[in-house]
Amino acid sequence: MLQTLRNAWKIPDLRRRILFTLMMLVVFRFGAHIPVPFLEPQAMQSFLGAGGTDLFSLFDIFTGGAFSNATVMAMGVSPYINASIIVQLLTVAIPSLERLAKEGVEGRKKINKITRYLGIALAFIQGAGLYVTLWNMGVNSGTTVIQNAGVLTFFTIVLTFTAGTAFIIWLGELITEKGLGNGVSLIIFAGIVSRIPSAAYSVYIQNIGGGISTSGVITVAAIIVVAIAAIAFVVFFSDAERRIPVQYAKRVVGRKMYGGQSTNIPIKVAAGGVMPIIFASSIMAFPATIVRLVSGGNLPSSGLGYYVLGCLSAGFASEWWTSLVYAILYALLILFFTYFYSSIQFNPIEIANNMKKSGGYIPGIRPGRPTSEYIGKISSRLNLIGAFFLAIVAILPVIVGAIFPNMRSLQIGGTSLLIMEGVALETVRQIESQMTMRHYKGFLE
Repeated sequence: MLQTLRNAWKIPDLRRRILFTLMMLVVFRFGAHIPVPFLEPQAMQSFLGAGGTDLFSLFDIFTGGAFSNATVMAMGVSPYINASIIVQLLTVAIPSLERLAKEGVEGRKKINKITRYLGIALAFIQGAGLYVTLWNMGVNSGTTVIQNAGVLTFFTIVLTFTAGTAFIIWLGELITEKGLGNGVSLIIFAGIVSRIPSAAYSVYIQNIGGGISTSGVITVAAIIVVAIAAIAFVVFFSDAERRIPVQYAKRVVGRKMYGGQSTNIPIKVAAGGVMPIIFASSIMAFPATIVRLVSGGNLPSSGLGYYVLGCLSAGFASEWWTSLVYAILYALLILFFTYFYSSIQFNPIEIANNMKKSGGYIPGIRPGRPTSEYIGKISSRLNLIGAFFLAIVAILPVIVGAIFPNMRSLQIGGTSLLIMEGVALETVRQIESQMTMRHYKGFLE
């Protein structure tokens, strides 16, 4: 990867794109430190410190701490991601959206426009819900969370949150158009990476800061070994794929002969990427999020609600069996959403029909329905392997947090690791494709 970046830096056009991308990410990080008027940052930090791993903790990780610091970009791109998921699911259910998706570039532009507006609307709704929650928290605790609370303050804070999300969406589109890689993904990547130094310092303080000890050194060494092994494991499975051989029959059109070549259909083991984990974590965090929104940031400290939320929020309850129940439920949801997302993205019947129209066939398999059943069977097996892979990556931090209580702050590391790895590999692939295109262009000229 370093060699690819070094070679890309030697090409003036790619160097400009890289510098533009870095400049936009710096602008994003500057914006993540601009405070919101009338809002106390300590209130947001105490709100996040109430316990539990919920959607707000995910927001804080993806925004690089902008949420906990109550800055303009506190909402991050999460409303846009939710809008993308909603539009993607509705594309399957609504025929008009499905037709737009099949219209090529113009159809995708219209769908992106719908997604953009829906994301801004969700940002306003999300900001309004957060304002009401913080106001209730201030009333319940008797402290000043929102200064000069009123209608004008409400619209100022909520519209500031919404404007921050709209600005991030605009930055992401600029990076996609004039920079390198997917802009929204790179913004999430930058937010996660910006938290690594503080997380590493926290681990150091908790284990070695008070003085070098054998247990502290062993804990830090174990974390480093597990992190390296997890990265290698994720990279290996992310690139793993099953290639189904396809043979095209020869046909004569006029005086020319077409077909006769052999190719393959690559099916990735982890075709869904990080999406099943995001879906599953959102479902698991939803109850705790609703409780905190309704109760003004407070979570139960005992009783049935305490244990129920402990089984749905990693690290909320101190009992070891709650982490075990959480890991089992989390893994089952990942399994379900892996198959669900694959059924939306991958259509064996359509692939079999396209192969049949082009004169292609899988050796030993009859065209048509037998081909679609064969591809579907292979896809189902790969989905099972991919679901186990995602589950291991997702629940590994939970297991580490249960064994090492001081490491519970790293329990969303599986999702972050998958996102960082996926964005990094995809960006490198785009750089390599840009270099290849310019190489051939220069050769032809």
